[in-house]
Amino acid sequence: MIIRSVLVIGGSGFIGRHVVRQLAAGGLQVRVPTRRRDRAKELILLPTVDVVQADVHDDKTLHQLVASCDATINLVGILHGEFERAHVDLPRRIVAACDKHGVRRLVHVSALKASADAPSAYLRSKSEGENVIRLARARIDATIFRPSVVFGPDDNFLNLFATLARRLPVLALASPHARFQPVYVNDLARAIALSLDDTRTFGQTYELCGPRVYTLRELVDYVMRTLGVARLVIGLGPGLSMLQAAVLEHLPGRLMTRDNVLSMRVDNVCESGFPTLFGIQPTPLESVAPVYIGGLTPRSRYRWFRYRARR
Repeated sequence: MIIRSVLVIGGSGFIGRHVVRQLAAGGLQVRVPTRRRDRAKELILLPTVDVVQADVHDDKTLHQLVASCDATINLVGILHGEFERAHVDLPRRIVAACDKHGVRRLVHVSALKASADAPSAYLRSKSEGENVIRLARARIDATIFRPSVVFGPDDNFLNLFATLARRLPVLALASPHARFQPVYVNDLARAIALSLDDTRTFGQTYELCGPRVYTLRELVDYVMRTLGVARLVIGLGPGLSMLQAAVLEHLPGRLMTRDNVLSMRVDNVCESGFPTLFGIQPTPLESVAPVYIGGLTPRSRYRWFRYRARR
């Protein structure tokens, strides 16, 4: 299979921007559809990247986009909203478009711990989307990635806690004992890019996690230490966590929903280490996060260069 051009659906998002840069660095022609072209300004500057204003939920548009490329990568994911539309209907329509136009290669990013009996609608919808793709395995060479929570510059995870810690004297923390194994966005992007033309990955599902497990409380404490601030953190039990989320989900910005709290009832950790197939040593959170959370201080630069030198 020779892949020269790739359609990246969700390519203007946080993970997508890193995936697109990896593909472009490999010399591939990359097409990125987005409803708002101004969201992808940094990608427009890449010489092999074509950012087009398009609605992938329109069938005619989606078919035209899929037909123009040798492979498709689907990165679309939402934490609240119409899960069925984003996580189930869109993958079904992508598979149909690939079928019609003879595009066999598909890489799909799901979520760690997605399952039909998961406690949250988010995780159940992600599982259903995976099943849509697996049912087409006779016609589609698909690879599914299931990352834990993803960190990196511009993430909506550590940066959110950093913003709250800067602004609030007290943090009421829902589900403080929830466990995560954060994976660096560049590691995820590299794995996706490496899998694209690797036939060993066809039909496979991979869990991707970083090297260490943290509770949510430990992550918040780490962010505060990095910022050099001290805040009172009040861990909420299950009932108060749901009550807090019920209030927040009706406020502008929707910092948290009850479905998010339900998702955290399942430990977001991998059964095994980062897949050795990709030859990637997973990046420790501590070697990267200080650069974008705490700013470019001499100490954060030192940590970054030490990591880059593998020292």
